[in-house]
Amino acid sequence: MTSLQAPPSRAPLYLSLLVAFHIAIVIASNYLVQLPINLLGFHSTWGAFSFPFIFLATDLTVRLIGKVSARRVITRAMLPALVASYIVGVLFHEGGFNGWGALADFNSFVFRIAFASFAAYVLGQLLDIQVFDRIRQQSRVWWLAPAAASVVGQALDTAAFFVIAFWHSSNAFMAANWVEIAWVDYVIKLAVSLLLFVPAYGVLLAAVVRWLRQDPLPLAAAR
Repeated sequence: MTSLQAPPSRAPLYLSLLVAFHIAIVIASNYLVQLPINLLGFHSTWGAFSFPFIFLATDLTVRLIGKVSARRVITRAMLPALVASYIVGVLFHEGGFNGWGALADFNSFVFRIAFASFAAYVLGQLLDIQVFDRIRQQSRVWWLAPAAASVVGQALDTAAFFVIAFWHSSNAFMAANWVEIAWVDYVIKLAVSLLLFVPAYGVLLAAVVRWLRQDPLPLAAAR
């Protein structure tokens, strides 16, 4: 697939939008991971369906404005996402609004989830960026880089998150079932990524390439 780079003058706008998008997905995923579901007899959480959006956005970022810019998105998003995730997690703990007064007391369970998400997000995204960038430079098969990056990036992300968040957790259900939930979440994330988001990546990249070709600003060739 043709590879183009967005004009440098547009990069700040793209970065700001991507940082906001990453923060929103992390917040949503941290809330949804508290809501367990039963899928075909296996324990999982709703968070497995939301987090793959970040990998789609990250891969497009690397393709369009480069690996360094993609890392910049991660560094700008991680701390605001940690703080916002804790606040939202406390206010809506276990699915219901607990009132603003809930913020007066420190919630170690929610903070552990927020910190686990912070660590997993940074580790998983940095690995995703590295794998994606390396493979896209070595292969012209457009789907190979996002597919491989999703497999390894989400494996590290899922493992780091569930170990940090729920190993010996104060929540009896999560403490007893986190290994099963982690495996099921990983399978769901891979299925969502490979069956939906990798094709979506191809469609979105093609649309952006067409848009950039019509843009009056100069385009820079990229690998």
